[in-house]
Amino acid sequence: MRAHPALSRAVGIAVLGASALTAVVVCLAAVALHPAPLKSPDQSVLFGFWRVLYNIQAPSLLTVTFATGVAIVAAAVVALLERRISGQYRRSANEQITPLAPKVVMAETAGVFAGPVTITVLIPAHNEEGSIKQTITSLLGQSHRPDRVVVVADNCTDSTVQIARRCGVKVLETLHNTHKKAGALNQALARILPAQGDNDLLMIMDADTELDAGFLEAAVRRFTDDRALMAVGGLFYGAKGEGLIGQFQRNEYIRYARDIRRRRGRVFVLTGTASLFRPRALRTIAERRGTSIPGDRGHVYDTAALTEDNELTIAIKSLGGLMISPADCTVVTELMPTWRALWAQRLRWQRGALENLGAYGLTPQTFRYWSQQLGIGYGVVALAAYLALCAITVLAVGGWIWFPFWLGLGALFMVERVVTAWHGGWRARALAATLFPELFYAAFLCVVFVKGALDISLGRQASWKHVTRLGDHSSVLVD
Repeated sequence: MRAHPALSRAVGIAVLGASALTAVVVCLAAVALHPAPLKSPDQSVLFGFWRVLYNIQAPSLLTVTFATGVAIVAAAVVALLERRISGQYRRSANEQITPLAPKVVMAETAGVFAGPVTITVLIPAHNEEGSIKQTITSLLGQSHRPDRVVVVADNCTDSTVQIARRCGVKVLETLHNTHKKAGALNQALARILPAQGDNDLLMIMDADTELDAGFLEAAVRRFTDDRALMAVGGLFYGAKGEGLIGQFQRNEYIRYARDIRRRRGRVFVLTGTASLFRPRALRTIAERRGTSIPGDRGHVYDTAALTEDNELTIAIKSLGGLMISPADCTVVTELMPTWRALWAQRLRWQRGALENLGAYGLTPQTFRYWSQQLGIGYGVVALAAYLALCAITVLAVGGWIWFPFWLGLGALFMVERVVTAWHGGWRARALAATLFPELFYAAFLCVVFVKGALDISLGRQASWKHVTRLGDHSSVLVD
């Protein structure tokens, strides 16, 4: 089961086209509701010397009500449909279509003791000598220690293997793997998965990640309390350092984690930084590849996917699986040290997300993901229009004119930025309060979105970029 190349390319066109069309409709509606021309500004003197031009003109109440109503209705429709879809799949008893649905799993495991919970951790690593020791140390320091840690060394040419062995963990070196991380994990899982019982949990975590001390204990408690639970993902936060670009990423991750907590752990993506799975989920995915879900039969990970963690999340959801990212399962992950590295990472994420939608199509399980992409696309158009209008105004008007309505709206936006980044400390709050640097960062991500959509629409070959951390704490971006 593979999407036709033309269909995959159509995903980018559909997302960009629908986003632009929506923006045009909203713009025309706003113009129709508020046709009044801009009035001449008034003048005032502040502090006895500062001459200020201002204009108290604001959009009509009807315009504001319409714009607010559209946003609320759109968000409510997506939220209600997502809840309805997830509820239907939780209640599904069709083991042919949803073999991982809670009702199916609970019926099959009723009265069955699968043994004590064990944890096997797989760490895929390609030239990770600069971070592998810290990752292993965070695992071995868990309040609930893993039973086995396996570093899956994939075509390593540095000292990753030697460092891992000195840390006392097992090392599995891949053979002739040409499929990056997904291929390496498929090789490891082909050896390990057949011997795993339902309570023998498998954890996949990146080699540049450190777990909080209670991560595994909290995850095991979740699996023990709910035998229908198929996966637990971690909430990730950014590591210290990397200057301004690092703070941008930390603020972004803090807000993402906040969103997931507000959704009570209902996860968008089982992040590759750290996620645990029941063997039943991974075995079922391998069996259904090539039929009900994309990929090659027998493979847990789809080697054609640029973002294997996002694709695996959609696969589990498509089979009815229940998953969660609890607030007490947190990790710290390395950040991209340069704009070039960040560009490569986010372009891969964006391109991969669109390709996954092309592979799965529009289904109940992918509805939320389509909505997210359309929302991002609309945001790109809106931000571009805002920046363009600001530039036109500056060039067209001889002096600076203050608009109290828009100043108030900007202040409200600034408060939202500060509140949502509050838990990041004073640096996060200070960056959020300045507002314009984060707008620049948002514009950067918008350009990445457009680039990814255009690349897939034009059928351009995707590439995998990898940041290798060196032993001297420096890094290099390689293919």
